Amino acid sequence: MSELARSDRQVRELTERMGERQSLVSYHLGRLRAHRLVSMRRSSFDRRDAYYSLDLGRFQELLSDSGSSLHPGLAMEIREPGLELKKGRRVRVLFLCTGNSARSQMAEALLRHHGGESVEVFSAGSHPKPIPPELVKVMEELGVDVADATPKHFDRFSNQKFDYVVTLCDKVREVCPQFPAGPERIHWSMADPSVEGTNPDERLAAFRRTASDIETRVKFLLYLVAEDRRKRST
Repeated sequence: MSELARSDRQVRELTERMGERQSLVSYHLGRLRAHRLVSMRRSSFDRRDAYYSLDLGRFQELLSDSGSSLHPGLAMEIREPGLELKKGRRVRVLFLCTGNSARSQMAEALLRHHGGESVEVFSAGSHPKPIPPELVKVMEELGVDVADATPKHFDRFSNQKFDYVVTLCDKVREVCPQFPAGPERIHWSMADPSVEGTNPDERLAAFRRTASDIETRVKFLLYLVAEDRRKRST
C-alpha cells in the first residue's frame, strides 16, 4: 500500500520492489480490490498489463470514521501541507500525457490552483494536439481558467530539472525521456476523456469525472511533496 500511495504500479513492479512472489502480491491486491481500497485498470499501452491504484480518498474517510467512532479524541484532523511547502525554493513538477490536451493540462492547472506560489508546474505531451472545448468548460466550473493553455512537446523540457515528473497516460510512460538530476517518477493511469462518449453530454461527463479524479490526486500530491520536504529538512 505504501508503494501504491506514491504511484500506480503494475503487479510485476510490486513483486520486484517487495521481493515477494507474484501469487502473494496478486492475492493481497485481490483482497484490497474486494474492499474497494484498490482499483485496477488495463494499460492503454499494452492491454495484457494492468495498473493498480490506491484510493487515498476512501482511505482518508475510513481512517477518520474509525477514529471518531472509537473516541471523539481520535477524530482525524486533516493537516494542510502549506507550511512545509512555503519553506525553501518552489517545487518543480512536470505532468505528461500523449496529447497534452486534457489530462496533463488539467493536472497542471489544478496543481497551480491548489499549490499557489509554492509550486512551479508545467505540462507537455509526446504528440501534442489541440485543446478541446470540454476542457475549458469543465475547468471553468472548478474556478480555474485554462483559456490560454497551449499544448507543448515534452522535448521542450528535456534539459530542465524537476523534482517530480508525473505521467498520466500509460503510453507516454513508456516513452518518457530521462530528465536531469533524476526527478521522482510518478504514474497515474488514467483514461483519456477525449475519446470517451459518443455525444456531447457523454464527453462532458467524461471530462468532469477525469477532472474530479485528477483534483483528488493533485491534493494528495501536495501532501506527499510537503512530507518529502519535511524529511529532507530534518
